[in-house]
Amino acid sequence: MAKPDTSINHNPSSTAEETASRFSHAWRALRHRNFRLFFTGQSISLIGTWMTRVATSWLVYRLTGSALLLGTVNFAGQIPTFLLAPFAGVLVDRLNRRNLLVWTQVLAGIQSLAMAALTLARVITIHEIIALSAFQGLINAFDMPGRQSFLIQMVADGTGKPNKQDLGNAIALNSSMVNMARLIGPALAGLVIAAVGEGYCFAIDGLSYIAVVLSLVMMHVPPSRIKRAATSMLEQLREGWSYVSNFRPVRTILTLFALLSLMGMPFMVLMPIFASQVFHGGPHTLGYLMGASGVGALISAISLALRKSVRGLTTMIQIAAVMFGTGLILFGLSRNLAISLFLMLIVGFGMMQGLAASNTIIQTLVPEDKRGRVMSYYTMAFVGMAPFGSLLAGALAHKFGAPHAVMITGTFCLAGAAWYTTQLRSIRVIMRPIYVEMGIIPSPVEPN
Repeated sequence: MAKPDTSINHNPSSTAEETASRFSHAWRALRHRNFRLFFTGQSISLIGTWMTRVATSWLVYRLTGSALLLGTVNFAGQIPTFLLAPFAGVLVDRLNRRNLLVWTQVLAGIQSLAMAALTLARVITIHEIIALSAFQGLINAFDMPGRQSFLIQMVADGTGKPNKQDLGNAIALNSSMVNMARLIGPALAGLVIAAVGEGYCFAIDGLSYIAVVLSLVMMHVPPSRIKRAATSMLEQLREGWSYVSNFRPVRTILTLFALLSLMGMPFMVLMPIFASQVFHGGPHTLGYLMGASGVGALISAISLALRKSVRGLTTMIQIAAVMFGTGLILFGLSRNLAISLFLMLIVGFGMMQGLAASNTIIQTLVPEDKRGRVMSYYTMAFVGMAPFGSLLAGALAHKFGAPHAVMITGTFCLAGAAWYTTQLRSIRVIMRPIYVEMGIIPSPVEPN
């Protein structure tokens, strides 16, 4: 009689363990205590942030019914970042980043609670909304480059030595967190607005900042290994601009990103118009549209977290820009809510894939002593161009209608993708020796 084959493992739990081990790299940044604290605190706070974004748009549209004022409020909330981000980047490279973030989070919480108080008292006007949005923009000018630069310290070892192998994963997990909040926040905002009004969204957001402040205070941050510059702020500002403008890979990626932020990303400003006029819905419809975009962005962020290396991300930027532009054009053509929700998923995926891939490549390439300044220009490209895009989107929607506005802006995004394609080969040649030196690729292989 033949003996049964015992070499095959039929234990289902063993298979599950092998699968979990295979994908364990997807959350490797969470092994760092500081990043776990940040991830937990931000996960709570960002839900409130997205609730405020949706509630602000709905409140403005309810009070004014104006597409142009929707763009104006977004302009006010983002123009301080464009004007101040380079100076903020210099300060980020000179100051304690953790302490800077504690202050920005406290001030952001105060701003949201002020919005809540005025809205619940039924005395808020468009003037207060614009003023408080500008105040939030001022905070973001320092918060965003500070937060992006602080990521490398949260995945450093006990001596403060940066771990760039875990940095890309931390950026991807951070993007996953942002987009999980983007999925939950707008949906909750739609429910809260429909039930009790916009003011309670602002109040929830204001209280949610407590979580992220506590997470920052509880961190054990080792002393920075970089030597603080003794040169003047003006000299550091000039040095940062020289690096960004002369280093072709960073310059090319930021140029494309600035175009996408100017022309494409302000599509969210027009979502209340699509919800009410195109699809004849209310706050729930707005929540569905924003949520669908969030689902696509979340899928994108998870796909990036599953990557083991930064190799291939320059190509992903190209693909993402094409998806983003095409999705916007088709969304402008659609009059069916189900189809439009699917297209919002595509738009969200393309937007986040380009955003996180760009962030990962830049943070991998940039020297530590210039990180704050370079990330301030990344912030300018991401947020700083958006106020002009918000005004442009509002003006285009006012003149041609919201559907035609997103079709026009989507076309410009496709043009940007075509230009970036012509630059790919040259930036890969420059990146190759850097990746080889870091051990990311072996010598004979070209980054793609």
